[in-house]
Amino acid sequence: MNGLLYLEDGSIYEGKGFGKNGTSVGELVFNTSITGYQEILTDPSYAGQVITMTYPLIGNYGVNSFEDESTKVHAKGFVVKNISDNPSNYLSEHTVDQMLKKMNVVGVYDLDTRSITKKVRNKGAMKCVISTEELSKKQLEEYLGKTELQGNFMEEVSTKKAIHIEGQGAKVAVIDFGVKSNIIENLKHRECDITILPYDTAYEEIVKLNPQGILLSNGPGDPKTVKEGIKLIKSIIDKYPIFGICLGHQMLALAVGGDTYKMKYGHRGGNHGVYDIEKDRAYITSQNHGYAVDAESVKEKMIITHVNLNDNTVEGMRHKELPVFSVQFHPEGAPGPQDSAYLFDKFIKSMKA
Repeated sequence: MNGLLYLEDGSIYEGKGFGKNGTSVGELVFNTSITGYQEILTDPSYAGQVITMTYPLIGNYGVNSFEDESTKVHAKGFVVKNISDNPSNYLSEHTVDQMLKKMNVVGVYDLDTRSITKKVRNKGAMKCVISTEELSKKQLEEYLGKTELQGNFMEEVSTKKAIHIEGQGAKVAVIDFGVKSNIIENLKHRECDITILPYDTAYEEIVKLNPQGILLSNGPGDPKTVKEGIKLIKSIIDKYPIFGICLGHQMLALAVGGDTYKMKYGHRGGNHGVYDIEKDRAYITSQNHGYAVDAESVKEKMIITHVNLNDNTVEGMRHKELPVFSVQFHPEGAPGPQDSAYLFDKFIKSMKA
């Protein structure tokens, strides 16, 4: 079947369709990772977005049943140069095409993904229509016009009820803004007793749980829209050790009176250089975010600990007085390097202290 991508600047890219036969509207972003397309597709932080992969060959090692980062694909669409329908890997169970069909996600391939990526870099992330249906330009414009991009995806991706995972170590409450499964796996690896909580959990429920520490997870969308989460962080910040990751990092900044802003096209990929100021060492990190913390806005209460080596944006911070810290990147990788997994150990130590 045919496929196309229509951008809000009027550009049309024509190719071939795979996955679900249909039409979706989302925010067009790009990811520079070479491998890890399964983890990227199932990352809840991509809710509401159409993902373009810059690496030209996707699907060549297939898809399996144990590397998903959540229970479904939350992205609105998938754009690639070439898609493999004959994967070769001993762990492969399905093709990407079969995965997208099962998850009701539209895919388009045989497009000039280099041109699409350059356009996003030059003009910024933009709304788009991805479709495998025969639609006129007028119909495409109508789809764009009548579809508002949701700002708060917490209700869609967060757990609806508390989930307990028994462990013999530190008792951790994970506030689920769209947590990736490998963040939980890193806590399990460190024998933590874990309770995953909805994003709008009340302060009183945290007190009843009596955790030794709080992890603020990653998630999709604009951090300023998650008012329940910001209110919760304000109420617990001086009572528990806290570790924030990605969206959790941004919301922590807002909770201490700081500010965040939307980036032109964000950071998405597994090769972003980050400088750890306190360790005087650089790390290669996995990232997926479209918002960043304003450095000046948090300096009254927070110390900047990490900066991005490409654009100098804030990549990490810690509270001046409390056992509270956060990073913008993903220390669990999945996909990407795990050079910064030491941050989970730092969190464990802060709880023991």
